[in-house]
Amino acid sequence: MTYNMTAEEKEYLEKYDIAGFDRPSVTTDIALFSIRDEKQNVNYRKDRQQRLNILLIKRANYPYKDCWALPGGFAVKGENVIDTAYRELKEETGIADAYLEAFDIFGDKDRDPRGWIISNAFLSLIDVSKYEVRAGSDAWQAEWFDIEISKTTEEEKISGDLTENMNIPESGRLQSKTNNITLKCEYEIKLRHEDISIGAVVSEERIIQNYHEKKIYDIISNEGLAFDHAIIILKAFLRLRYRTENEISIVFDLMPDYFTLAQLQNAFEVILDKKLLVANFRRKIMDYVLETDSFVGGVGHRPAKLFKRNMEKITGVK
Repeated sequence: MTYNMTAEEKEYLEKYDIAGFDRPSVTTDIALFSIRDEKQNVNYRKDRQQRLNILLIKRANYPYKDCWALPGGFAVKGENVIDTAYRELKEETGIADAYLEAFDIFGDKDRDPRGWIISNAFLSLIDVSKYEVRAGSDAWQAEWFDIEISKTTEEEKISGDLTENMNIPESGRLQSKTNNITLKCEYEIKLRHEDISIGAVVSEERIIQNYHEKKIYDIISNEGLAFDHAIIILKAFLRLRYRTENEISIVFDLMPDYFTLAQLQNAFEVILDKKLLVANFRRKIMDYVLETDSFVGGVGHRPAKLFKRNMEKITGVK
């Protein structure tokens, strides 16, 4: 349906002064993940042959000069925000065609010392073998960091009560329905690249009120990350883990065009940080992959069959 403006509406817009409202600057931040071989000189978690990595850039300019940050930058006039993300990722890292998914908006008034700046955050995944990362623009160094995030405190109720629906007949009563409650926990973020170690602790408050939930994050400690990027990294990581657990197809953007089922299972295990039963995993993913006639040697005791993603299943397009 085409919308046609009336003469009255056109007259209204001609007189409208948008300068009468305060306007923030708009930026993008990109949490770019890959799965890479574990460095031999790293002395932790030796049972992992590969690890989840996130790309960080070392800032060349103030504010937070020499601190590490996510790739990103300011939108320019007339630019769609997702185009800003693609442009900034290419300018700062050389990566031009990564998978990008907007997952959150960050607009706390104190998040950037330069002023009121709202960031659109993107989750991004690549098969690292296809790219050679380089720094540019506002970054003078771009590096892959091993990322490890763990919940350091269990969820604790800090306020609120559970209430019974006493006026509802037993047949329709929801037992111990949460009406107003606040829960809190903390996450520790560890980022490592060769001899560089970066860490942060972020708290999460879950406020459940009137049957709905909101989450509030706060940085408890921070060593080396710029702005509020510790929170953005945590939320991107939790988003990736949730989608891997529940939607399957997102993991394929971390994979090469052709892969073994063992490689695919390893990617799931790296993201979820747990071992999966082979039989259960293969039942879960078999509709998402297509067997090829090719094999790869050097895997286990015999050549392994190569698979590719089933685009009809993933996209729904025949």
